[in-house]
Amino acid sequence: MPTAQVDETAELGDGTTVWELAQVREGARLGEGCIVGRGAYVGTGVKIGDRVKLQNYALVYEPAELGDGVFVGPAVVLTNDHNPRSVDPDGALKRGGDWEAVGVTVAEGASLGARSVCVAPVRVGRWAMVAAGAVVTRDVPDFALVAGVPARRIGWVGRAGVRLAERADAPGEWECPQSGTRYRESAAEDGTVTLAELPETDGAV
Repeated sequence: MPTAQVDETAELGDGTTVWELAQVREGARLGEGCIVGRGAYVGTGVKIGDRVKLQNYALVYEPAELGDGVFVGPAVVLTNDHNPRSVDPDGALKRGGDWEAVGVTVAEGASLGARSVCVAPVRVGRWAMVAAGAVVTRDVPDFALVAGVPARRIGWVGRAGVRLAERADAPGEWECPQSGTRYRESAAEDGTVTLAELPETDGAV
């Protein structure tokens, strides 16, 4: 689009489109088949994989990294300063070199709902789902469904984005009602709960 601002040092993969009023800064790298919506912002050096959608007015500040197939909803914000100040303790205006940027990492297939905020440094796991309006302040496990302020896990989702149902006949196992794919829940020694996709079977017992 003529009104989009794409720096000449930014790299756009084949089939990637940037809509009006969007800005892609210096050294940003976007993979193939991405969509950058109206008014979206991609910061300096941000790395974005293939087939990523940035909806209207999404703000992706450096040094964020987004994996393949990530969805970033309208007006989502990925921050980059854990202790933001406009001025230093002496009252002088802070410049780019006066603080150290920290980034948000969003892994393959994850989705960030409209107006959600990810407070860096934080990682959103593979195929996770962040509800609209949520504020993510700690890492999100793979396949987790999180909501609220601050965001808390309220369930699990599969690759299809559908909330998983717990299997009554197999404690600790979950199933996607759309695809039939099964997942197993486990807990680490530190109490962290994770979910892993189970391999498909041929139906033999």
